[in-house]
Amino acid sequence: MDWLEAKQKLWKILDISPEFKKVLCARYPTKEKREKINEFLSQKYDANLEEDLKIHSLEWIITRDAVKMMRQIFSHRSANLSKFDFLNYLDVILGFKKANHLVCPSEGFLEEVKHLLLALEGKTKIYPAQKPAFLKYKGRMAAKLRSSDLTQLTKKVSSFTKRYLCGLSESIVQERLQNKKRILDFFHATQSDWDDWKWHIAHIIQSSEVIQKLIELSEEEKKSIELTAKNRIPFGITPYYLSLMDYKKGREKDYAIRAQVIPPLSYIDNVSQKNEQPQGCMDFMREADTSPIDGITRRYPMIVILKPFLTCPQICVYCQRNWQIHSVDSPEALLQPKKLQAALQWIQSEKTVTEVLVTGGDPLMLSDEQIGSILESLASISHIERIRIGTRTFVTMPQRMSDSLVKIISQYHVPGRREILMVTHFEHAYEITPESMQAVQKFRKCGIDVYNQLVYTFYNSRRFEACFLRNKLRLIGVNPYYTFNTKGKEETEEYRVPITRLLQEQKEEARVFPGSVRTDEVVFNVPGMGKNYLRASQHRDLITIFPDGRRMYEFHPWEKKISNVDTYLYTDVSIYDYLQRLVSSGEHPEDYKSIWYYY
Repeated sequence: MDWLEAKQKLWKILDISPEFKKVLCARYPTKEKREKINEFLSQKYDANLEEDLKIHSLEWIITRDAVKMMRQIFSHRSANLSKFDFLNYLDVILGFKKANHLVCPSEGFLEEVKHLLLALEGKTKIYPAQKPAFLKYKGRMAAKLRSSDLTQLTKKVSSFTKRYLCGLSESIVQERLQNKKRILDFFHATQSDWDDWKWHIAHIIQSSEVIQKLIELSEEEKKSIELTAKNRIPFGITPYYLSLMDYKKGREKDYAIRAQVIPPLSYIDNVSQKNEQPQGCMDFMREADTSPIDGITRRYPMIVILKPFLTCPQICVYCQRNWQIHSVDSPEALLQPKKLQAALQWIQSEKTVTEVLVTGGDPLMLSDEQIGSILESLASISHIERIRIGTRTFVTMPQRMSDSLVKIISQYHVPGRREILMVTHFEHAYEITPESMQAVQKFRKCGIDVYNQLVYTFYNSRRFEACFLRNKLRLIGVNPYYTFNTKGKEETEEYRVPITRLLQEQKEEARVFPGSVRTDEVVFNVPGMGKNYLRASQHRDLITIFPDGRRMYEFHPWEKKISNVDTYLYTDVSIYDYLQRLVSSGEHPEDYKSIWYYY
C-alpha cells in the first residue's frame, strides 16, 4: 500500500464518524488538535450518559470503552511512552505533514482505526437487531423461552467443539497403538520397555532421519529438525510423544502436537542469531534479575521457584527458559550438589517463604532417590506449607508416574500440615490419552491435586478449542489453573495471539461453560515482575496502535499500590494478521468479529 492509497482508504473510514472527521481534518497545530479531539471525545461520552440513549445499552458500553481507549491513544503521554505519535501519524496519512522516516500504514492499522470509529458511533453490529423473545414475558413462559435459547446456544457451541479431537477417542487410541507398534519394532523393543520411563529417556529422538522412518515429515519440518542440531538448539521427542503424532504429514489432526516440539524455520533463524550474542540475551522474563542465588527464582513474597534440573525429556518450542535449557542429554543440566544444597539452605533461611515450586526444566527427569531427597529437605523446613512440582511428563512421558515415584511424593502430602500439588501442561485435548489419565489418577487417589497451565498459542486458539480441552481435563482429574498469554519473544512470533483473543475467549467461550470447568485464570507474565491478570482491565492500558497494526499496552505490576515499581510496555500481535492466519486455516472471520472491541 502506498501513501495515496492509504489516504483514500482512511478518508473513507473517517466517514463512519463525520464529527470526528471534521475535528481530525481541521488545520489546527498538533497541540490544539489534540485538545480538540479530547474535547470531542469528552462530549461524546457525556452525551451518551443522558437518559434518552440513542443506542442500545450494550453498544453504549462498547462506545464508552472506545472513548476511553481513544483518549489514551491520542494523549501526549502515550506518544511519549511509545515514541510514536498516533495523531501525528494520521496527519501524515492525510497529507497534512511529511512522512519523513515513517512507513506506510498496513491494512491492520486501518482496520484498527475503522473498528475504533465503529465502536465510537455504536455501529459495531455485533449484537442481533432483535432482542430475545423471553424478555417480553414473565414466569414460566419466560423460563421456557430462555431455556430454548440456551439449548440453541449449546448446540452452537457443540458445532465448534465437535471439530476437535480427544486422544481418549477409541479410533484415536487404536491409531496410536499402531504408532506404538511401529516405534517398538524400529527399536527392537517390547511392551515392558515401553512401560519403563528410563527406556523412553534412553531413546529420546533427536534426528530427522529417525523420525521420518516412523512418521512422515514435510520438507520444512525435516529441514527445521536438521537445523536444530547445526545451530545448537535443544531438540528432542520422547518415543511416547512421537506416538501421538499422526503418521501422515498433513497436520490435519496433530497440528498442535507437532507445533509443540518441531520449531518453525523463523524460530531457528531468530534463535541462531541470538546464540551468537552474550548468554542471557534471550532471558525474556528477566529471570537473572530475580535469582538471588543459583537455582532459585523469586518474584513474589511467599513463594520461590527451585530449579534442580534444567532440561526436559523433550523441549517445548516456546519454552520460557529456552535461553537456559540444555540439550536433553546434557550433563550441565543438573544443578550441582553444592549449589542445590546452598539453594535449600537459602530457603531454610528465608522464613517468609511458605511455598516452593520445584520445576526446571522437568525435575521428574531426576531419579526417584534424587526427588525423594529434595522433597525430604523441603519437608524438613518448618515454614514450608506447600510444595508444587511442575512437570510435563504427564503429557510427554506418563510412564514416569510409576508406583514407586507416586509413593515417594505422596508421603510428604500431609493434610493440615503440608500440601503437595502437581502442576502440568496439556496444550490440546489431542494430547490426552488413557496413559496420561492413568498417571493423573494415581496422584488423585493419594489426595494430591493435579493442575494445568495452558499456554494459549495460535495452535489452540480457534473458537471453543481451549474450552474443549478444559472440559476433557476435568474429566480425567486435572484442574484448569492458568491460561498464559504466549511470551512476547521474537523467536516465538508464529505462536503468539493477540491479547484481545484471550479476552474474547474468556468472555464469550469459557463463560458459556460451567464454573467447575472454567477455573483457570487468564494471565500475562510481565518480564521481571510476574503475573498480570488479564480479566481485570484496570491492570493495563492501551497506549497506541503502530503502523503495522500492532497495539502497544502498558501493563501494571502486581505490586501496584504496594511498591513503586515501573510499568511494562508490550507490543502485541496484529489482530488483522492473526485473523488472516485463521482464515488461511479454514476459519470464518465472522466468528471472531467482536475481537476488535476488546482492549
